[in-house]
Amino acid sequence: MSLNKKSVDDINVKGLRVLCRCDFNVPLKEGVITDTNRLTAALPTIKKLIADGGKVILCSHLGKPKGEPKPELSLAPVAAKLSELLGQEVKFAADAEVVGPNAKAAVEAMKDGDVVLLENTRYRAEETKNGEAFSKELASLCDVFVNDAFGTAHRAHCSNVGVAELVDTAAVGYLMQKEIDFLGNAVENPVRPFVAILGGAKVADKLNVISNLLEKCDTLIIGGGMAYTFLKAKGYEIGTSLVDDEKIDYCKEMMDKAEKLGKKLLLPIDTTITKEFPNPIDAEVAISVVDSDKIPADMMGLDIGTKTAELYADAVKSAKTVVWNGPMGVFENPILAKGTIAVAKSLAETDATTIIGGGDSAAAVNQLGFGDKMSHISTGGGASLEFLEGKELPGVAAANDK
Repeated sequence: MSLNKKSVDDINVKGLRVLCRCDFNVPLKEGVITDTNRLTAALPTIKKLIADGGKVILCSHLGKPKGEPKPELSLAPVAAKLSELLGQEVKFAADAEVVGPNAKAAVEAMKDGDVVLLENTRYRAEETKNGEAFSKELASLCDVFVNDAFGTAHRAHCSNVGVAELVDTAAVGYLMQKEIDFLGNAVENPVRPFVAILGGAKVADKLNVISNLLEKCDTLIIGGGMAYTFLKAKGYEIGTSLVDDEKIDYCKEMMDKAEKLGKKLLLPIDTTITKEFPNPIDAEVAISVVDSDKIPADMMGLDIGTKTAELYADAVKSAKTVVWNGPMGVFENPILAKGTIAVAKSLAETDATTIIGGGDSAAAVNQLGFGDKMSHISTGGGASLEFLEGKELPGVAAANDK
């Protein structure tokens, strides 16, 4: 897949109507936005289009209204908050059908540098099916399309792929550009040594990622719940730890693949064990640390051990590029977060390019206070996983090549 895309810096939108797909999927509580990070992240692209004298029409989905208008999922609060953040009016087009009389009138009345926000694109059932009629309506509002929503880049919807195919110019915004530069190029063209760290619960969720990264990286580190399936594949007793029994042969294949390719595949050498999974998740638990081949039959592993944390931190020290997706243990529990903290700390202290692949790892890094020490934290969970799998992302592919 070509990663050399036309960006907002390559186009001139003066006097043109620009439809900009953003990710305004923000958490709402009784109509109040509880976290404005996604709005703030979208500002550089929006400001650039305003400064260039474009007529800026913003669109996004919010939650899962499943193709019908749900007032509690309206983007009206987003328009109000964006007006505040931009210091200029963001006119909200309240149309249940998204492209309706309000949207058409608002766009008709726009002057250069004005901003309009359309209603939740998922109010339309066609949106998630990439239905042609809705794509055409969106395209009828604009001359140029800019996609800045990486979180939905792995899905072909009307507002990111359908509309892109119906306009003459389709470019990516700054957020998308950053994801392509970091995530895309880290995998396709890394500065070596390249270390990939995978965690999280299930091997099944990361099958293609494990296989693809083994071909691309120099060292692959495995932690989290998925490590126990690998340990079982090595013939170890894993007690009552999480295991994907159907994936044991797959883990053996991956260990063989690493050996054949001359890659290092690191597994936990020791494990933090408890009697049972904490309930509630942040409850106090009694832990001990044992070697990975000494897990008692009635105990479960819920974090990497101290020696493993050191081993993994050492592997990061000599790296030039590090990609991390998935925590090392049950990081929501302070007692079982030590492994994840150790890995986050080692990434924070290295000079390497450090890329956090969305989802739980992004949450962990931010929660633990290491966010500002990372080169890049991906804004998309599913999308970043598919990038790491080496898949073509429809939302990226739809933009014009440079």
